[in-house]
Amino acid sequence: MGFKCGIIGLPNVGKSTLFNALTESNKAEAANYPFATIEPNVGRVAVPDERLSVLGKIGKSEKIIPSYMDFVDIAGLVEGASKGEGLGNKFLGHIREVDAIAHVVRCFNDENITHVSNGINPLNDIETINTELQLADIETLESKKKSLEKKSKQGDKEIVHQISIIEKIINNLSDLTSLQKNEFTEEDNEFIKTLNLITIKPMLYICNVDEESVQNGNELSKKVNEHAIKNNHNSVIVSASIESQIAELEDNDEKLEMIKEMGLNDTTLSKVIKGGYNLLDLINYFTCGPKETRSWTINKNTMAPQAAGKIHTDFEKGFIRAETIAYNDFVEFNGESGSRDNGKLRQEGKDYTVKNGDVMHFLFNV
Repeated sequence: MGFKCGIIGLPNVGKSTLFNALTESNKAEAANYPFATIEPNVGRVAVPDERLSVLGKIGKSEKIIPSYMDFVDIAGLVEGASKGEGLGNKFLGHIREVDAIAHVVRCFNDENITHVSNGINPLNDIETINTELQLADIETLESKKKSLEKKSKQGDKEIVHQISIIEKIINNLSDLTSLQKNEFTEEDNEFIKTLNLITIKPMLYICNVDEESVQNGNELSKKVNEHAIKNNHNSVIVSASIESQIAELEDNDEKLEMIKEMGLNDTTLSKVIKGGYNLLDLINYFTCGPKETRSWTINKNTMAPQAAGKIHTDFEKGFIRAETIAYNDFVEFNGESGSRDNGKLRQEGKDYTVKNGDVMHFLFNV
């Protein structure tokens, strides 16, 4: 399991340029006019993780298989998208299919690149997009409410309760306030998940700045960061123009050299993936052997049987126990044998919560 991250924003904020850089491809047409992207472009990228190559060497593995993340480049939204402006309904439908949203916000001035509102104001841009997402969700909820009201005539208490939940969410969105999960019971939140609302998807703001501001940001990106913190979202600073230059280099050493010259520690890909993992509370565990070393993505607080089920459903059904070694111990004692000899290989049962970096071997019987 990886996850699918939708890249959204107003036209001409650098979405497609960023997508090309992230996926090191030219799938997305980057052009200086609105709606250069109509059908969503999808790019699958390996999740950067230095631990994989270390484990692969220790395990003398024939193959190394990383986790993957899908980026979906969704066309630029405009004011009125929820009513179909700029093919908006179609684009909003694409957003419903992703796990998290990366909202690219223009935080640079460039007279050669047009802006749909003829002025650079990132908070206004965010408000425009958020309003359209809220209006789209209200429309979805009104439709669902009508459907449930027809069934509620039979006196089903559960349906009546579901209608009250929908009405509360509509009121929230109408007041332009974000939905807080702690306002509802766990059972209510399970029902809310089935509504597939855009506005409750985790949001990462990507501040696209000029090259000079890529290390510390600028006044525009600071405003976005403050907005993100206030609304319990994350933000990262990138320069799509720098990343597009890096992506054009074929040699990995040259890429690393250019990143260092720019005074950067992380590529945009690493920043966005780390941000996405934090948003969705994801971690990785590993399997390591002569045939392959592999990374598996799971949610935090996943129990051992469910983690085993990511490999194969039979592993979960017939779970007996997990042999588990912490990554640092696996490296320090040079693999499974050394870890076992030093008492670092643990036998864990069904109630074990898998930790980030665990190297695991599952025993099962079907």
